[in-house]
Amino acid sequence: MAETKPTEREWAKSIAERLDKELCGVRVKVQRKLAYTNEVVEYRESNHNSQQHCYTTDILVYQEVKDKYWKPRVVIETKLGRHSMQPAITTHDAIIYSQKAAEHKSVHPYLRYGIFVGNLPGSLPGRLFRHGTHFDFMLSWKKFEAAKHEWEVLKQILIKEIVYSKNSKKYFIPVAIHLERNTLFYISNLS
Repeated sequence: MAETKPTEREWAKSIAERLDKELCGVRVKVQRKLAYTNEVVEYRESNHNSQQHCYTTDILVYQEVKDKYWKPRVVIETKLGRHSMQPAITTHDAIIYSQKAAEHKSVHPYLRYGIFVGNLPGSLPGRLFRHGTHFDFMLSWKKFEAAKHEWEVLKQILIKEIVYSKNSKKYFIPVAIHLERNTLFYISNLS
């Protein structure tokens, strides 16, 4: 019997639900809208009218501040590798996701942004490094489900990225983690 392959949305949801239970002090949800512009459309004396535009995020890690207010900390774009001749991440994907990261960060300068590829038997493609200039971290798993050490490393990455978000003016230390022949590759751009 063939293994049922989840869609990207199903895969992201399963990861977000588990992270939401296991990470302390934050919430983790899928398909949350996050502003990428806050455009001033007109001025009147010392006031102005503005208009927001939003992208839906694959996975959003956010901190509840008070009442119904919250602050985004980490966005994770998700992709699934394919077992075919098509690449898991195309040049177009890398450019578009990196641009989304830049636009979100222009409104939320403390926001950390990463890309996470599941079911990728090989290493992350070079095009992702060449064109993904606005990602703070990149990682991949060989399969849909994480090995125990992969899950623990994912949690540690997110804990560090949340700290970097909260202290965004204090850190500028690049970090890289590589485990077991491309099982996981983590790069952090702490800017």
